Amino acid sequence: MATDDLAPWGRVDETGTVFVREASGERAVGQYPDGTPEEALAYFRRKFTELAGQVTLLEQRTKRGAPAADVAKAVASLTASISTANAVGDLAALQVRLEALGGSVTELTEKQSEESKAAVAAALAERGALVAEAEALAAQDPAKAQWKLVTATIDDIFGRWQKHQTDGPRLPKNEGNELWKRFRAARATIDGHRKAFFAELDSTHKDARTTKQTLVVTAEALAAKGSDGIPIYRALLEDWKKAGRAGKKFDDALWAKFKDAGDALYAAKSEVDAQDNEEFESNLALKQELLSEAEPLVSATDRVKAKEMLLSIQRRWDKIGKVPRDKVKTVEDRLRAIEAAVRKLDEEHWQKNNPERQERSEGFAGQLQDAIAKLERELEAAKTSGDKKKIATAQEALDARRAWLKALKP
Repeated sequence: MATDDLAPWGRVDETGTVFVREASGERAVGQYPDGTPEEALAYFRRKFTELAGQVTLLEQRTKRGAPAADVAKAVASLTASISTANAVGDLAALQVRLEALGGSVTELTEKQSEESKAAVAAALAERGALVAEAEALAAQDPAKAQWKLVTATIDDIFGRWQKHQTDGPRLPKNEGNELWKRFRAARATIDGHRKAFFAELDSTHKDARTTKQTLVVTAEALAAKGSDGIPIYRALLEDWKKAGRAGKKFDDALWAKFKDAGDALYAAKSEVDAQDNEEFESNLALKQELLSEAEPLVSATDRVKAKEMLLSIQRRWDKIGKVPRDKVKTVEDRLRAIEAAVRKLDEEHWQKNNPERQERSEGFAGQLQDAIAKLERELEAAKTSGDKKKIATAQEALDARRAWLKALKP
């Protein structure tokens, strides 16, 4: 039995053939002979639902900004599919929705074109900034560069370049190539400077290594001289400091050998010093006895006896010989203090008995006495006249001359 109106968009005839209703009339979309009309229509309705779902999905992709070319391709494919679709439903409505999407493609293309241009412009600016960083690094003075930091920096810039190249938009060929040429040239300059720097450094290290190896051999040969080789070793040490760096690996090993040679010399000196100190301890005791004998001279008043006694002490002091090194300054300072006291006693005597000084002193004393007599007369005259200013002036001058005269008297 025919079923004409089981659904608004389709029907099933007696043979199980399913038709879809379109504006131009009915169109057979298939058969479903083993089921009821309701099942047949439901089956082809599901086909329509699948198509409608694809249209809905495309609408959502368009709203989210899917590439316009992809949208246009999908619209064309779905339009062709719907026009001959074996499905029951409002196929015309789906076509209308697809036509609307087709109109959106133009707007989407324009929008995405502007966005693409803006993205390319931003990418060019970012890539250009990376080039500028690399070029600024390449322009630094190679002699002042910290190459470990420079290498890490250019590697970081190159890493950002690669990431930008992978994640960013495709750049116009000419502009992209030009930026890459500049970046590559900057890297090449940095690599050239670095190689030249380390080549020169290697040469410098090699020269320093040769020099230090020679110094080590010379220092080791001093072992036979014992402590007498120390002055030469000290001169070699100054040459070592001037030789420069030989590279950490070689420097440490060479310095260990050079230092061992010096340690051997100083060890020999320590042995000699230890022996000398044992001998010098007795000398120290003798000199301390002399100091005890000499120290009363600090308060002596008889310069002749003081000089004679000091001379005797000095002669015995020299005969005694050396004292331990760490005691030299102590005993010498004590003796110097005694000598200074005796010398001062002698100088004071000379100052008092110097004929020239006495003559000058007597002449000056006579002048002062004349001046004092004159000022005394002026003071008496000022007192007679009652002139207070003249009295004060004359008295002040008179007091000063009297003080000077007193200072001249022994």
